[in-house]
Amino acid sequence: MNGSNLRDRISIILVEPQSPGNVGMVSRAMKNMGLNNLRLVRGCRTDHSDARRMAVAARDLLDAAVRYDSLEQALGDVEISIATTRRLGKYRQETMKPDEAVSRLRSRIGNGRAAFVFGREDNGLSTHELSLCRWQATIPASDEYGSLNLAQAVLVFCYELTRGAREGAVAAAKVRELSDTQEMEALFNHMEQTLLGIGFLDPANPAHLMRTLRRILSRAELDSREVAVMRGMMSQIDWAAEMSGRKEPT
Repeated sequence: MNGSNLRDRISIILVEPQSPGNVGMVSRAMKNMGLNNLRLVRGCRTDHSDARRMAVAARDLLDAAVRYDSLEQALGDVEISIATTRRLGKYRQETMKPDEAVSRLRSRIGNGRAAFVFGREDNGLSTHELSLCRWQATIPASDEYGSLNLAQAVLVFCYELTRGAREGAVAAAKVRELSDTQEMEALFNHMEQTLLGIGFLDPANPAHLMRTLRRILSRAELDSREVAVMRGMMSQIDWAAEMSGRKEPT
C-alpha cells in the first residue's frame, strides 16, 4: 500500500464548523499534505468569500466537500474513525497522540476507509459524537492554553498522516478488514434494544452503560463476521426472552 493510496482513503470530517475562514484553511492544510476528501456535518456555508479566500489554491477541494445531515451519515462507509478531542474525562479515556493514532491506523486499515473527526470551534465534539468513533486522539499542548485553531489541529494530523505514509505501510493482505461504522451502529442499536428488553439497561438512561459497552467493543476491533456473531447472540437472547414471557405461571 503506497502513501498516496492511503491518503486517498482518509476523510477529514468537520462537525458543525462555525467559521467559513476556518473551513477554507482546513482545505488548504489538507491539500498541502496530499489529502482530498473533506466531509462537513452541517455547519457554515462554504461558498462564503472568507472560505474561498483562505482556501487559496485549495478551492477545488473546498468545492468538492460533501455535506451530511449527521455524523452517523458521514461515517457510514468508514471502518476506522478517530475522534479528536482536547478535553479529557469519564468518556474521554484511552486517547492517543497524533503519531500513535496514525501508526495504529496504518497497521489496521487494510483496504478500508478511515476518518479523522473534528468538532466545533467553541466546544468540540459531544460525548455522543465521541461514542460514534472507534478511537480518540488528542494533541499534547500547553496546560496554560491548550486550545488550537481548527485548521491548526487538522494540519497536525494531516502532517502525521503524510509522514507515516512516507515511512511505508503494512501490506493490506496481512490486515483484517474491520467492520464499518454502519455495521457497528446496527450492532449497538440491536444490543441496546435487547439489553433494555431484558432489564439490563436503565430505561431512563441507557446511554450511560452503552458508552462503556461501545468502548469495550471498539477496543475489540470486530470484523464483519464477528459483528454478525454478536448480532446472532442478541437475536437468540431476544428469542429466549420472548419464550420466557410466554410461559404460563405455575
